[in-house]
Amino acid sequence: MRRPPVAIPKRKGLPMKLLRAATLTVSDLERSIGNYTKYFDYAVVERGDVPADLAASWATPASAGLPYAVMQPSSGAEVFIRFVQQPAVPGYQALRSYGWNAIEICVQDVMEANARMENSPFEIIGPPREIEGLDAIFPMQVKGPDEEIVYLTQIRDDLPAFDLPRAASVIDKLFILVLGCSDMKASLDWMVRHCGLAVGREEMEIVYTMIAKAYGTPMEELHKISTMIHGRDVFLELDQYPAAAIQRPHNDGMLVPGCAIGTLWHPEFDSLPGPWITPPTRREGPIYKGKRAGTIKDLDGALIEIVEA
Repeated sequence: MRRPPVAIPKRKGLPMKLLRAATLTVSDLERSIGNYTKYFDYAVVERGDVPADLAASWATPASAGLPYAVMQPSSGAEVFIRFVQQPAVPGYQALRSYGWNAIEICVQDVMEANARMENSPFEIIGPPREIEGLDAIFPMQVKGPDEEIVYLTQIRDDLPAFDLPRAASVIDKLFILVLGCSDMKASLDWMVRHCGLAVGREEMEIVYTMIAKAYGTPMEELHKISTMIHGRDVFLELDQYPAAAIQRPHNDGMLVPGCAIGTLWHPEFDSLPGPWITPPTRREGPIYKGKRAGTIKDLDGALIEIVEA
């Protein structure tokens, strides 16, 4: 049974864009900083070693002391990418496991972004392609040296029920995180209950060439995806993954490879039920700004970090 989208009214003075950061694990922090500086125009706004209590809040005690850097787009948008350096996981392949599988960044001109990527360490796995019936967006996809999947999307218009950001720099901010699910319906319900979100568009069926390539299924096969929203802000995509998908392998006590954490902020933080891995605590830095933050695990084990707005 399909559920209608739930509208959440805007409240005066509260931020309505909930996406705050994505955390990617990388094998060479300096290489990643260099790549995202040169090809994305991002800049480091914080760096250091992961504090032990933050690692504990992610249920990854072996992450304590690992070097990290937080990077911000040249537009100055306060939506960040955090890189944590750790040993690579042998045999890890993008898109083959449940959890956070891709980040989506808005760009001013996808053809210009494509030209940048052609002579870069990022492999173009999906060249610019217009989507039939969805003229508002013009996307492409790349894969980085650490198997990180990045969608680069030019936004031409809003959708009827949702607002989409416009890029203020050639390659601008993160605006959607993509989650691969073993049971998308169950994950949607869980997100509503535990993250205070609403369902946007549910169970759309699309041709999804990246998933088809990853699993060796027919290119014309349809795959189910859904979105999650807060008011008119659409910022999460949930994908139903094939039965061949697996739990993501990882080094003992460390974050999973690829996109490891999705960080949201929330204007009704005290209404969220958890269960928190460790009790929420105030944290400093550009991602947290002295606010309380806590982390929960979804049904497939993906880490969702939530910061009070």
